[in-house]
Amino acid sequence: MRLAAVLLALLAAPVFAQPLALPDLPPYILTNARIYTVDDANPMADAIAVDPTGVIAAVGSREDLTAMYTWPEVDAKGHTVIPGLIDAHAHLMNLGTSLLQADLVGTTSKADVIARLTAFEADLPEGAWLTGRGWDQNDWGEGEPFPTRADLDAAFPTRPVWLVRIDGHAGWANTAALRASGVDPNAEPPADREGGATIRDARGLPTGVYVDGAMDLVGASVPEADAAFYEEALTRALEETARFGLTGVHEAGIPLALIDMYRAFAAEGRFGIRNYAMVSQEVFPAFCEQYPDMINDERLVVRSVKVYADGALGSRGAALLAEYADEPGNTGLLFMSPEVLESVVADAMACGLQVNTHAIGDRANRAVLDAYESAMAETGAASGAGRHRIEHAQVVSLDDIQRTADLGVIASVQPTHATSDMPWAETRVGADRVRGAYAWRRLIDAGARLALGSDFPVERVSPLLGFHAAVTRQDAEDAPAGGWYGNQVLSREEALRGFTLDAAYAGFMEDMVGSLEAGKRADFVILSQDLMRVPPEAILDTEVVMTVLDGAPIYVAE
Repeated sequence: MRLAAVLLALLAAPVFAQPLALPDLPPYILTNARIYTVDDANPMADAIAVDPTGVIAAVGSREDLTAMYTWPEVDAKGHTVIPGLIDAHAHLMNLGTSLLQADLVGTTSKADVIARLTAFEADLPEGAWLTGRGWDQNDWGEGEPFPTRADLDAAFPTRPVWLVRIDGHAGWANTAALRASGVDPNAEPPADREGGATIRDARGLPTGVYVDGAMDLVGASVPEADAAFYEEALTRALEETARFGLTGVHEAGIPLALIDMYRAFAAEGRFGIRNYAMVSQEVFPAFCEQYPDMINDERLVVRSVKVYADGALGSRGAALLAEYADEPGNTGLLFMSPEVLESVVADAMACGLQVNTHAIGDRANRAVLDAYESAMAETGAASGAGRHRIEHAQVVSLDDIQRTADLGVIASVQPTHATSDMPWAETRVGADRVRGAYAWRRLIDAGARLALGSDFPVERVSPLLGFHAAVTRQDAEDAPAGGWYGNQVLSREEALRGFTLDAAYAGFMEDMVGSLEAGKRADFVILSQDLMRVPPEAILDTEVVMTVLDGAPIYVAE
């Protein structure tokens, strides 16, 4: 059996291992390639012709294309080519800023967190806040509770420390940060606001952990960075996305200020990605006033709004129909009442926006479906841009899966969330509800369209990690055997579509990108091996050789 797997891997590997070089700019004809087009009418090809404007002129055989065009021929040396990968739910600027603060992803204990923070602090000026992101108490041991400010105070008695949880739905502060934010660490906090929670100790005092809507009590006091910081952050984020084969992202929630910054980068030729950006819920009325015709630039499209319905499962903020299996009495947090959610959705649809709502728990998913159904009936033919989405659709009642498809709602899901959460997800929701959790197969079989993403920097940037998780339901170490609830896997063809054509559809861009067809932009990725044919355990050995946007390389592996 092992010999058969080795032989299959050899067949799927490139014919040659020599370096591959494309011209800095088209036109050219790329030949001797194994091209997966994601075009049902022409699924496989061995050559692609790119015209001087960066548009695909033709896809087919070398013989046909070289007879049609006199452009330079480039030998792909047997490499695999797929459409440019699109992350349908990500946070581009957050990725950049995370690269400029302490990286706590993968820490295995509070001591590990302190060690990374201490190393990062060495380069900070006196008085500056120490910030970081990526901690997850679930990775520190089974049943590990939230940390406290006392865990940070010994190492950082005077410097304010503010650390955002990996999912962005909780923050952890030391006592110095509380004081710098005007919070008295020795006084009982006021009652929690809707959609947020201050974690308290046995005496009722703040522990230093704030969930969802309460995070601003400390997070709002972190000094605002200057323009140079954000320019550097964006530059680093674009380098990172290109390195992993991404030619497109759907950025889930941006302020209006980022629109001008992104457009300036694009005008200067520095915006190496197609960004389908969703404006934040708080600013969409202002966006509708300032941009009544929306934004449809080639590198930046803005015609949707990101709404939040609930929190995250890991911090027990996801809104559930029944109490958490591991915390009786807690049903999570709805960020707004169903009535207010319906009003927000109706207003956004009336403005002409696509509505993309964060919903993790089954109660939140049902509330969103209710709001969409009601708002679409209210606004009729003017129900926004259409193609409304649920971002995450993580724990869905089995009764609501078919309803999601019937309403035409796109499920924007992140496969690596399942493999990150699988050690504790069933503990949160129990054996019955987990059947509707991360239930991609059930959704797609019901007729729902899936757009796949990562939610970076919550997860790692590489879409190949998401592809592997989607088709195996296993982590990077190929565990567990057979996959976690392996009956919910996607086929490789479905996973590739989810990261290409179906993601493009979810952003109204399927006529421009998402598949390799004549007339579309020449966005594609050249891979080190054939991820559609190698054994499952070899998928993550695939490397990005080159990322191409508009026919021009934006990343070339060394």
